[in-house]
Amino acid sequence: MVSQMTIPAAGKGFDSTIGPRTAWFLLTRPTLMPYIDDVTNVRRVYLIGICGTAMASLAGMLQERGYTVGGSDEHIYPPMSTYLERLGIPVLEGYTKEHLETFRPDLVVVGNAAARTQAEAAATVELDLPYTSMPEAIYQLFIRGKHSIVITGTHGKTTTTSLMAWMLESAGRDPSMVVGGIPVNFNQNFKLGQGSDFVIEGDEYNTAFFDKGAKFLHYHANTLLVNNIEFDHADIFPDLESIVDMFRRAVVQVAPGDVIVANGDDPRVMSLRRDAKARWLTFGWDRSRDIFATDPEFAQETTSFTAWWEGKEWFRFRTPLSGHHNVLNALADVAIARLRGLRAEEIQKGLESFRGIKRRMEVRGVERGVTVIDDFAHHPTAIATTLNGAHERYPGRRIWALFEPRSISSSRKEFEDGYIEAFHEADRVVIGPIFHLERYRTRYGLDKMMSVPTILERLNADGIEAEQIDDFDAIAERIARAAKPDDVVLVMSSGAFGGVHEKILERLRA
Repeated sequence: MVSQMTIPAAGKGFDSTIGPRTAWFLLTRPTLMPYIDDVTNVRRVYLIGICGTAMASLAGMLQERGYTVGGSDEHIYPPMSTYLERLGIPVLEGYTKEHLETFRPDLVVVGNAAARTQAEAAATVELDLPYTSMPEAIYQLFIRGKHSIVITGTHGKTTTTSLMAWMLESAGRDPSMVVGGIPVNFNQNFKLGQGSDFVIEGDEYNTAFFDKGAKFLHYHANTLLVNNIEFDHADIFPDLESIVDMFRRAVVQVAPGDVIVANGDDPRVMSLRRDAKARWLTFGWDRSRDIFATDPEFAQETTSFTAWWEGKEWFRFRTPLSGHHNVLNALADVAIARLRGLRAEEIQKGLESFRGIKRRMEVRGVERGVTVIDDFAHHPTAIATTLNGAHERYPGRRIWALFEPRSISSSRKEFEDGYIEAFHEADRVVIGPIFHLERYRTRYGLDKMMSVPTILERLNADGIEAEQIDDFDAIAERIARAAKPDDVVLVMSSGAFGGVHEKILERLRA
């Protein structure tokens, strides 16, 4: 067993010490993953697929730490292209062996979109260049030596990660952070602080062509939040049990002496309890949890709830986040914040000053009394909770649900009944075009794709006016003609949805 060793962490001479907890990690870490044990001589880093949201964040972190950074991508377009241009990081168009020979990297970071046969991935191996994945690079170069707070779960990761980072920031702890969205308080999706905590969104999606394990397995959680587990990412996971097994691996990794904060109201999360070696702390609505919430009150601008700790009433918190699901997200962060030494008053300061996430219940504008909101929801449960939150924030107002089935997973047949149930929370439903229709035709099979006509038929039969419109301009025209003052138009997609938010606002103004 490893007892203690010192490894330089690169860039500007930062040193970190590895002790027994990291020894535990080395025994339980992914074994198929190339990783870096000596980063002393890494100065030039090349990113394959640099324009991905997380990869661009890594590029910015590397540059801030003093590395020379470059990379490549195809179909380069804003906002990531302009973001990297603003940082002065060169982006090469397309993938060629010559790019690597010209840049001469000390380390290549391979994005998970790059297949083994992709030109630069193959050239990396051919040229015998040191290489690793994005999550392993983040751990080795930035997280190592800090207290790693990893936020996982099928839903709510971005909001919960951002809020956790902001609680620590507002309390003067100067944390580091990587998140899959843009927190309004930070106005960027990463931060390198001098404090001891590193807060990171832990994605269960696969890591790279040489490692099909989840990204969160590489972040060496000292504090692991397991928020909820549902079937998702149907393009890489064959069934729910394979997803549960991936979370089980994350739970097993957390060392004795560290802590797992678990959603006690989620039976799939609780099924992992027997695999945990670390302290297991539960949160939820049920009074049997270690920390639970009671007496929620929902207003247009504020949600309030009382937190109880180990059976004793502790503090009544207020947050601008809406919906029962966000009470649980906040409660999980409250638990972690207390474990990290924050007082209730410090936690409340962070909660009430949190300004949310771009594309998470983000009000894009109000025209003629119609409120247009952008949200990232792309799973039946996320849609249901988002609609529920909209009703609690805008009680008595008519809610339009506009949905673009953007990802391959969100278009799966398995989710058909879930969408029907979720859209019962809306007053009017408009479904846009299925983004990956052609891939279903040519690769997966149309029998694997959800039937929009079936969803519409069931909703209309239940008295919910629902329709599919395949043209984004036509959707905007439909809403602008039919929406009434005080209506709330909730636009949900994991992509751009053809810019339909601004199209609606433009037509309302006209």
